[in-house]
Amino acid sequence: MANTTVDLKALARLGAELRLAQLVAECDAILGAFPDLGQAPAREAVAETDAAPKPRPPRRRRRPRMSAAQRKAVSKRMKRYWAERQKALKRS
Repeated sequence: MANTTVDLKALARLGAELRLAQLVAECDAILGAFPDLGQAPAREAVAETDAAPKPRPPRRRRRPRMSAAQRKAVSKRMKRYWAERQKALKRS
């Protein structure tokens, strides 16, 4: 089992080295096409990092909890509403 782990690590390292070489080549190609990308003014780079973090949007307000009496009133209204709808369906 130990030999397999060593082999996997060695293969992973080779794969990582290959991918790193690909990324470096891609970076060189991009900088070749856009040479001004690698020369950002120092003032802008510092200004962006020192900028204050963006304020979070305000939290949404939660609906206040109903009291037991309010729940009971809603229950009565809804029972009456559904009873009337059932009557209307039976008439039709």
